[in-house]
Amino acid sequence: MHTVAILVLDDVVPFDMAAPMQVFDWTRLPDGRPAYRVRLCAESPEVRADGGFSLRIDQGLEALADADTIIVPGCSPAAGPPSARVLAELRRAAEAGTRIASVCVGAFVLAEAGLLDGLRATTHWVAADALAHRFPDVEVQPDVLYVDNGQILTSAGAAAALDMCLHMIRRDLGSAVAAHAARMSVMPLEREGGQAQFIVHDHPPVPRGSTLEPLLEWIEDNLARDITLATLAARAGMSERTFSRRFREQTGTTPLQWLLRARVRRAQYLLENTDHPVERIAQQVGFGSPTAFRERFRRVVGTTPQAYRSAFHGRDAVPAAHS
Repeated sequence: MHTVAILVLDDVVPFDMAAPMQVFDWTRLPDGRPAYRVRLCAESPEVRADGGFSLRIDQGLEALADADTIIVPGCSPAAGPPSARVLAELRRAAEAGTRIASVCVGAFVLAEAGLLDGLRATTHWVAADALAHRFPDVEVQPDVLYVDNGQILTSAGAAAALDMCLHMIRRDLGSAVAAHAARMSVMPLEREGGQAQFIVHDHPPVPRGSTLEPLLEWIEDNLARDITLATLAARAGMSERTFSRRFREQTGTTPLQWLLRARVRRAQYLLENTDHPVERIAQQVGFGSPTAFRERFRRVVGTTPQAYRSAFHGRDAVPAAHS
C-alpha cells in the first residue's frame, strides 16, 4: 500500500489539508481494497489552523521517513517560516527519492528547502509574484492548475490540489482507478486549466436536443476519415459559413477545433489502453502522418505521445496484433 504523509505546519489552511486527504482516502483498487494509507504528521503534537482553532496530530516528522508521497498544504500569511528541522526532513526525503507535492502556498516551503531550484512551479495566483521574487531560481507559472516535474509537484490552490492528486493517482494506478476517485470526489478527471500537464480540454457542452448531436456522434465514429469543414457542412445541410456560425453558437468553438480535440482524446485512450504503435494510432485517429500526429498531440497535451504513454499506459493494455 502506498503511504501518503501530509505535513501539517502551524496556521495550516484546513481545506488545503482536507482536499488531498479526501481524494487519496477514497481511492480504491479494482478489488475494492484501499490504495493509499494517509497519515497526518507535524513537528509538534498540536498545531494551529487558520481560523482560530488547533489540531491534534498523532505522528511526528519521523512519519516522513517511510512515506512514498509527502504533501505540504498551504498556510496562512501569518505563518512564520518553516523550522530548520522541517526543511532538513524535506531535503532528506527528496534525496531518498520520495515524491513531494505542495498545495497552494505550500510551494514556498518547498522553495525554502531548495527543492524547486531550477524547476517549474506554481502556486496560488495571488502569491505567484511573491514566490518568483523571493526565489528567482524557480520558474513560476501562475496560469496553470499544477506542475509535475516528476518527483516534485506543485498545485495552484486547494481545488487544483484535487486535480494534482488525481494526476498522481493516474500515474500510480492508471486511468480507471483515477476516474473512480474523481467520481467519488464529484469532479471530472480532467478539467480545463490552461496547463500542459497531460490534460486535454473536455469538449464544450452541447445543449440537449441540439441539431448537432447526430453530427458530433458521426465525427466520433469516423475519426480515421479525412474530415474537412466542407464535409461537415454538407452532412449538416448548410453552407460552410452558416454551419461554422451555428456550430460556434452551440459549442463555443469551431468545428475543426472540436475535431482536433476529439482526435487527441481518442489518441489518449489508445495510448493508455493499447500497445498500438504511434504510426498506427496516427492513422486510427485521422492525423494522416505520424509527424502531424506528434506535432498536434504535443501542441494540445503538452508532451509527446510516447511520453504520455510512458506516464499513463495501463497495466492491462490490449497488445498490438502482429501478422
